[in-house]
Amino acid sequence: MSAERILVTPRSLTTEPHPDVERLRESGFEIVYCKAGATPTEDELVELLPGCVGWLAGVEPVSPRVIAQAEKLKVISRNGVGVDNLPVDVLTERGVKVMIAEGANALGVAELTIGLIFSALRSIPLADAGIKAGQWPRRRGMEIRGRTVGVIGCGAIGREVARMIVALGAKVIAYDPMRPNLDLPGASFSYAEIDDILADADIMTLHCPLPKDGSTLIDRRRIEAARGGLLLINTARAKLIDEDALIEALDSGHIGCYATDVFEPEPPVSLALAGHPRVVATSHIGGFTDESVDRATRIAADNLLRVLRN
Repeated sequence: MSAERILVTPRSLTTEPHPDVERLRESGFEIVYCKAGATPTEDELVELLPGCVGWLAGVEPVSPRVIAQAEKLKVISRNGVGVDNLPVDVLTERGVKVMIAEGANALGVAELTIGLIFSALRSIPLADAGIKAGQWPRRRGMEIRGRTVGVIGCGAIGREVARMIVALGAKVIAYDPMRPNLDLPGASFSYAEIDDILADADIMTLHCPLPKDGSTLIDRRRIEAARGGLLLINTARAKLIDEDALIEALDSGHIGCYATDVFEPEPPVSLALAGHPRVVATSHIGGFTDESVDRATRIAADNLLRVLRN
């Protein structure tokens, strides 16, 4: 009898073997990889999924057509926390379990967020590119101490960001419908509504899922109502922000800088946003650290085995 198959598609796991993926092989499963280092297409998934009982999935978009071909699939285990790329209703109807690597990449994404904040405050990419082009650009920057930072979403990532920002001497105003206790001093941390945060914050950073109704969280109205010169940081999801309204606000300087690790699609087809002079861009590397990849892969593999061995 041939071994049951598990599909592995995260870009971070297809370029070289990972010990926790090999652990799945040692547990008796056949490992199927998509094209190394690339996000699989819908057609590639349709070709690879038939016969697979498990799927260690990344951020690739998954359509109902793909799931329709996965007649033996029992579980999808994400090596992250988001499930926006999955047709969850279709999977629930089919009885396919969806599992996430809770908190695995929180520290990596939080640290990148802080890096993007400093890049925006000090125009680090501008200086680097200018010097390499034989120039000597000097743009006056801003310090983070004493500034007000809005943190939207206080889950595993947002709470790490809030703690780091408070440690740097800034004040945090946060939004989270659950208002978890972060054990931060009241003089440095408080909760408020998103519109109030936009009116007061020098910097806003997003760490939340998409609204359940499919709406845009930071829409044109909110962008126009934001404090002038706002530095907007996004390591969560590109669709949280109205891109057309954002570009207009960047053109006018109403948004001082947009620093982002996420685009729609990825990589971006148009450079209207990614190539904008007020944009600092990274290539979805928030959870792409040695430590985050190891934690996420270990949790994702454990989740697969927990389902498939029961």
